[in-house]
Amino acid sequence: MKKILYFIIGTLLLTSCEDFLDSSNKTKKDSSNYPQTEADVSQLLTGVYSILGRPEPLGSLFFVSELMSDDRLGGGGPDDKSCKAIDQFKKDSEDTFNNPWRAMYFGVYRSNYLLASLDNVVWESETSKNKILGEAHFLRAYFYFDLARMFGEVPLMTEPEPVNIPKAPASELYAQIALDLKTSIELLPNVKFQDIDRAKDLGRVTKWAAEALMARVFLFYTGYYQTDALPLPDGGQVTKNQVIEWTVDCIDNSGHDLVDDFRNLWAYSYVKDYKYTADNNLEWVGDGSKETVFAIKYSALANDWNSPQQKSNQICLYSGLRSQTYTQTFPFGQGWGMGTVNPKIWEDWDSNDLRRDASMFDVRNTDEIADFDFGGGNQQDNTCYWQKKYIPINVWTDETKTAVHNFSYELYNMTGTDYQRDNIQDLIIIRFSDVLLMAAELGAPRAQEYLDKVRSRVGLPSVPVSLENIKAERRFELAFEGVRYYDLLRWHDEDVITTNQTDIVTYNRRGNENAEKKSIVFRPETGGFLPIPQTQIDLSGGVLTQNPGWEGSDNYLN
Repeated sequence: MKKILYFIIGTLLLTSCEDFLDSSNKTKKDSSNYPQTEADVSQLLTGVYSILGRPEPLGSLFFVSELMSDDRLGGGGPDDKSCKAIDQFKKDSEDTFNNPWRAMYFGVYRSNYLLASLDNVVWESETSKNKILGEAHFLRAYFYFDLARMFGEVPLMTEPEPVNIPKAPASELYAQIALDLKTSIELLPNVKFQDIDRAKDLGRVTKWAAEALMARVFLFYTGYYQTDALPLPDGGQVTKNQVIEWTVDCIDNSGHDLVDDFRNLWAYSYVKDYKYTADNNLEWVGDGSKETVFAIKYSALANDWNSPQQKSNQICLYSGLRSQTYTQTFPFGQGWGMGTVNPKIWEDWDSNDLRRDASMFDVRNTDEIADFDFGGGNQQDNTCYWQKKYIPINVWTDETKTAVHNFSYELYNMTGTDYQRDNIQDLIIIRFSDVLLMAAELGAPRAQEYLDKVRSRVGLPSVPVSLENIKAERRFELAFEGVRYYDLLRWHDEDVITTNQTDIVTYNRRGNENAEKKSIVFRPETGGFLPIPQTQIDLSGGVLTQNPGWEGSDNYLN
């Protein structure tokens, strides 16, 4: 048996495997007799899904990419160094990103174990077998795609035996991602969104999610690495025409569509006492709407302190308002004050585009909140602008309107929790509007129709299909949804990150008289990737090497 040297897939992953395999009886279940039934495999698959929410926010691709984009700043308080280090393309320790590295490889290992342990399983039907296999292949591709975007080249393992290996070339890594997604597309059933068994399968991977993720992978790989196609392990390719065909299939046959009002996608539209909601007669469509192609889901039923990041949407918490009087900032609730918004996006945004006020707000606007304490919690990087797609949302506790709590209390009859665990709004990874815009960018036959559809929903006129117009549309349609940074990387528009973050006006103390300016400079020597955790390099015995631009680089100090 090979000697296990690689820490992340050695003791920690084997321990994790034990945890999720032996949930009922640790003396009877092992790899020689488990899994045997379809129910066993479903249990394993649930263990793979559970990794999706495991990285804490400052280790999640979603939030890290937001902080590194040109649209958000680090924020937080004086002692919150990690968020500001990420924002400034620095590190606050040699192991800043050890959490996401380990979490994503937990997901890879669990996917590999499931896929390698099916020989003795008795299946109820070929259809159910294919569905589970399709979901597992998607999830492995998802974890590796996160790793590849965050760290560039990383070790590639498709078997559950832990080994100590160097980083794989990007072409090999993306070949496996492409193969897994292609397999997923071929195995998963053609079940329309409206026909999904919501009791059993809501939040599960679908064929449509696999087709959409394939488009995202194709656009990133071919754009960033400047090639024409996605490689496959056997020497074949996934071509642009194939990706267009799959993406159009998702658009035409999935049952997914745009909701009628963009503003109803976001949880604030649930709150009838919020002036913006009342003035615009909004009605929240809820989690799992027809526009959600794939999302990470959270549960009010398993909300405890054992591992809160797996149970609640901590990105909302980290993005919440810091140390305010929350009856005065109603409906926006409490959090750590990270990810303040660069005023440049507000300035660039057409005021006739309803998505601007639907996506962000100015704390000085009393139609949004009654009063904002500029000195609250020594908020850093306060630009006065905040996003409101993923932020704690409060409702009044009773008709007296003297106290607030999270809307989840009211919506899900929650009790015995607190503001750090209350946010259970879905984190939407792929929306249908993104699929339309990716299809337009790929040059699908009805590209103009797709772009027009996204714009007409928000009352904007048609513009010609061009890369520049699609770039602008993606910036505003998908603002604050974890896609902007990697769009800029794949378009090789990294200079925009520096240009748009030069002389940003911030208010770190109290009032406009204390305005300061700050600038953030993208570091091209990193290629846009993050540093490999030093712990992983050390435990590999030097088999892993540090990414360019990070060896000996300065830590964030203040």
